[in-house]
Amino acid sequence: MKSILIKGGRVIDPAANVDEVRDILIEDGKIRALGARGKGQEEAEIIDAKGLWVLPGLIDMHTHLRDPGRPDKETIRSGARAAALGGFTTICCLANTDPPIDNPAVVEYIVAKAKNEAVVNVLPIAAITKGLKGEALAEMGRCFAEGAVAFSDDGKPVMRADIMRRALEYARQFGVPVISHCEDAYLSAGGAMNESEISTEIGLPGIPSLAEEVMVARDILLAREFGRVHIAHVSSAASVRLIRQAKKDKIGISAETCPHYFSLTESAVREYDTNAKVNPPLKSSADVEEVIRGLKDGTLDAIATDHAPHNVEEKNIEFNLASSGLVGLETALALVITKLVETKVLTAKQAVEKLTSAPAKILNLAGKGTLKAGSAADVVIVDPKTEWTVDAAKFASKSRNTPFGGWKLKGKVINTIVGGRIVVRDGKLVD
Repeated sequence: MKSILIKGGRVIDPAANVDEVRDILIEDGKIRALGARGKGQEEAEIIDAKGLWVLPGLIDMHTHLRDPGRPDKETIRSGARAAALGGFTTICCLANTDPPIDNPAVVEYIVAKAKNEAVVNVLPIAAITKGLKGEALAEMGRCFAEGAVAFSDDGKPVMRADIMRRALEYARQFGVPVISHCEDAYLSAGGAMNESEISTEIGLPGIPSLAEEVMVARDILLAREFGRVHIAHVSSAASVRLIRQAKKDKIGISAETCPHYFSLTESAVREYDTNAKVNPPLKSSADVEEVIRGLKDGTLDAIATDHAPHNVEEKNIEFNLASSGLVGLETALALVITKLVETKVLTAKQAVEKLTSAPAKILNLAGKGTLKAGSAADVVIVDPKTEWTVDAAKFASKSRNTPFGGWKLKGKVINTIVGGRIVVRDGKLVD
C-alpha cells in the first residue's frame, strides 16, 4: 500500500486535543504520526491540504442501509459510497431490515458483505428484540460475538420496561450500549407531524412531544438502575432538559441529535413535503433552540444522520401514508458546518468531536475517531469554505428523499481515506 503524505492542512483531532497546521504521514494503512518523518515519505503520494481541514474519518452511529430486504432503497454498497462522499469512514447500520438483524446469521451476512462491497467500514447494530416486536430478547450475546457494536430496535420503541431492563442488563455484560428509540407508540398512534398550531392549521393529525419525552424519562430511570442507555435522534426541548439533568445526576446516559433537528422546524411540512416527514417529527423553533443549546453545552454528545432511504413510491403519496425518514449521509457534515460552525454555535473542534471521537467513545470503537499514531488511517479532508447546492439527483445513495434540495451549504469533502486507501479524490468517488 502506497504511503500518503498530507501536507499543510489544519489538523483537527479532538481525541488528541489537536487543532493546528501539521503534516500527516500514512504508512501501511495506519497513521504513522502527526508531523513525523517516515521511511516511505520520499516515495509517498503528496496531498496538498493547505487551507483545508484534515479530520479523523467521521463516524455515523445511526444509518439505515435497507440491506437485506430492500435493495431498491439502499444497499450496503450504495450506502457506503454515499457515506464516503459525506466524509464518513465508519457507519453503523440499524436492525430494521428484512429480515431484521436479530440473529448472528444476519450479523455475519452484514459483516461479510460489507467486507466485499463497502468502501467504508460498516458495523452492524443488532436488534434488542426478536423481529423488532418488543416481546422477547434477541440473541444478543451471539450477535455481539459476530460483530454487533450495540443493540437497538430503532424505528420501533421497546414499549415494555421489563424487556428494556433485561436488555440493559445483558448489554452491560458486553460493554456496549442499548440505543433507545424513544417513542410511546400509544401517544404517537395515527399521528403524522408534530402536534401544534400548524398541525391544526393544515389538517394533519399530530404527535405530541410527550410521546418522545415520557420514554426518555423512563429510560433515564432504567439506566440509573440497570445499565447504559444511548438516546437516539433527540428532537424535543423537554428531552434535552431531562438528559441534561440525568447527566448532572451521574446517570450512565448519552444522546445524539441529527442535522434536521437543528436545521428545520415543523414549518417545513406546511406544503405537505413528505421529504420533511421524519420520526420523531420536526418540532417548533423553541425545540430547535434547545437542541442547539444541548449541543453547545454537551448535553447532546453526538450528531448522527439517521440516514433513512425511501423510494419515490413511499414518499410521493398522501402525507399521512408516506414513510418517515430522509437521506442524510451526503449533507450532514455541510449542515453541521453551515448551521453550527459558521454561526459560531460550536467551534470547529467541538463540531468535529460530535462526529468522530464522541460516537467512537459511546460505541467503544478502539482506534476510530482519531488521528493518533497507530490508529487506522481513516481520514477526511474538507474545504470548509466551499459553497455548494444540494442536488439529490447527484447523490450516491439510491434514494433521493431529502428536504434540503436546493439549499446552499458550506463545507465540501475533498478526499476520504479509509484504511490508507483513497476512496474519494477531489470530491469524486474512486471506482
